[in-house]
Amino acid sequence: MTKNILSLTALMLVMCVGTLVAQNNTNSPYTRYGYGQLSDMGSANSLAMGGTAYGLRDKYQVNFMNPASYTAVDSLTFIFDGGLSLQNTNFSNGTLKQNAKNSSFDYITMEFRAAKWAAISLGLLPYSNVGYNLGEYREDEANTSVQYYGNGGLHQLYVGAGFKLFENFSIGANISYLWGNVTHTAAQNFPLDTSKFPVVIQSSVDMKSYKLDIGAQYTQQFGKKHAITLGVAFTPGHDMKSDAVELRQTGDQTSGNITVSQTDLTAAYGIPSTWGAGLAYVYDKRLTVAADVMSQDWDKVSYQGSTDAFCKRTRFSLGAELQPNPMGRNYLSHVKYRLGGYYSQPYYKIAGVRAAREFGLTAGFALPIPRTRSMLNIAGQYVRTKGTQAAFLDENTMRLCIGVTFNERWFFKRKVD
Repeated sequence: MTKNILSLTALMLVMCVGTLVAQNNTNSPYTRYGYGQLSDMGSANSLAMGGTAYGLRDKYQVNFMNPASYTAVDSLTFIFDGGLSLQNTNFSNGTLKQNAKNSSFDYITMEFRAAKWAAISLGLLPYSNVGYNLGEYREDEANTSVQYYGNGGLHQLYVGAGFKLFENFSIGANISYLWGNVTHTAAQNFPLDTSKFPVVIQSSVDMKSYKLDIGAQYTQQFGKKHAITLGVAFTPGHDMKSDAVELRQTGDQTSGNITVSQTDLTAAYGIPSTWGAGLAYVYDKRLTVAADVMSQDWDKVSYQGSTDAFCKRTRFSLGAELQPNPMGRNYLSHVKYRLGGYYSQPYYKIAGVRAAREFGLTAGFALPIPRTRSMLNIAGQYVRTKGTQAAFLDENTMRLCIGVTFNERWFFKRKVD
């Protein structure tokens, strides 16, 4: 019981730290468009393997990317998993460079077996993040300056279940409550023209809806040492319930002439349909090689009343994990080493064209916590976001992801002689 209390206490600390650092988790100017930067969906082990997840089954990790994987959890195990990230990003437009440091809450999840053929998972995950502050100066008669800044994001709280229909075949689903607020502001000033008053335009939208994720996995064993798992997942797209307003302020305290007006906006805001598939090969329970493909129909999503605001998003991932000797006696033989990479086409669209392309290299390892079944997962990511045109921004991000998986044996009967 004491060990369980300590585990829960540590998990709550992770949640508290994550909540605090999540207040400023991106400075990317690309988050000016749409819902901002979409969060990497996956726990620390998945992130270290290039983001692969659809075909992974691990009884020691929560894989919320494919709810069919929940049935892999051990019948005596209760899993708590939490993670956060630290990152450093360099921005460049070819002439100017800027650096920013951020931190973010990644996920908090739990998982347990409900029956021999069913398992349950719950968790809190970020969906998107908005955070930017940039300026524009125009060489006109008024020396006009415009400051753009934004903040907010979407979050999801989910409950999921996986069901084993046959020995090698499982299905599952997550149902999420999706909510959040996104605010974009433009402040315009005219230093050399006193006849023009400053203008501030702020658009804000509150969104809430549901999100459904459906998954399936089939595993085929070949002999005693070889196994292949095929995983698929689907998320239907739909419009969300939203309340959007636009505030316009003309003048400021200096001018002494302030006019404020508010306009209610009735435009639709939606999330896309998502398709994903993955294949994972496991050799002797020591080596795992996985590959994923994912597609999101952002080009069909309603945003501020338009269905042409975004581009279709795709992602291709490849990853591997090696545990030298699960039966070994020294510590290093139980460490899991991970490596991966991915290529992605983000959904941002600027001036009617795709804004950027992205690729990443990942690596990490899982460190067993002595005298427990828990793990410390560490993943490093290098992410390169390349603008498709010379006028668009390039970003280079170094990200450190830290996750703690508490794996406790709760569901067994103690015997007293």
